[in-house]
Amino acid sequence: MGTSPKELNQLARQLKSLHVPGEPLILTNVYDACTASEIASLPSTKAVATASFAIAASMGIEDENTMPLSDNLAGVRRVATGLRNAGKANTLPLTADLQDGYADPAEAVRQAIEIGVVGCNIEDVDNSLQPPKLRPLDEAKSRIEAAVRAAREAGVPDFVVNARTDVLGFDGTVDDVVERGRAFLEAGATTVFVWGVRKKVITEQEVREMASGLDGKLAVLAQGCTIEALKQAGVSRISVGPTLLLKALKFIRNEATAILEVKQWSMGN
Repeated sequence: MGTSPKELNQLARQLKSLHVPGEPLILTNVYDACTASEIASLPSTKAVATASFAIAASMGIEDENTMPLSDNLAGVRRVATGLRNAGKANTLPLTADLQDGYADPAEAVRQAIEIGVVGCNIEDVDNSLQPPKLRPLDEAKSRIEAAVRAAREAGVPDFVVNARTDVLGFDGTVDDVVERGRAFLEAGATTVFVWGVRKKVITEQEVREMASGLDGKLAVLAQGCTIEALKQAGVSRISVGPTLLLKALKFIRNEATAILEVKQWSMGN
């Protein structure tokens, strides 16, 4: 790792301080050394986050839910390498998407910290089941508590847990999100991440209601609403998930088509 727990906790504290309702942390999720280095080099980048879907796709894994922890962490290591290559490993916090926390969220967090990670996403679904199922609230909360405790025992007490709930995708309501979210915050999470999984799109009004119910400690995906609207709704964190990967692949496909079909194309384009 090469970074002491004290130094990592300083980065964790820095990451935590960036979560401000109405002035949210904006993350453009990365998935390898190249994307990490490019994003880290941007003056406006405040922190770097991985996207597990994109990491899985870069490894040829079609279903991210089948990606084992070892492969996910291998991807995170490459991202950490990109930060070092950009000379930002000691100044930009790194947060990793640890999916559902795998079999043991505490162990997943411990291994992530060894790489230099100071924050993570943990979902409240059980991806070991097919199809994945929502975990009972008490179980999901205890797993967040275990992750927070593991970080504290590793010397990183300010480790940031972005606790994701997919309850809306299981016929849940905004009230269910708030109930689960408050339990996760009580367990030590910094924010509650709500993505329109299966529901596809969360409305601006729903974002406002969730942000209000969670005192602004809400993280969302930049979809369905503009970033400015999400700021005004009072969220404290915005991410883009695998969007950069998907856009990059579309660009590569279009450029390759132009080359292969001998269309108007030059290195300068």
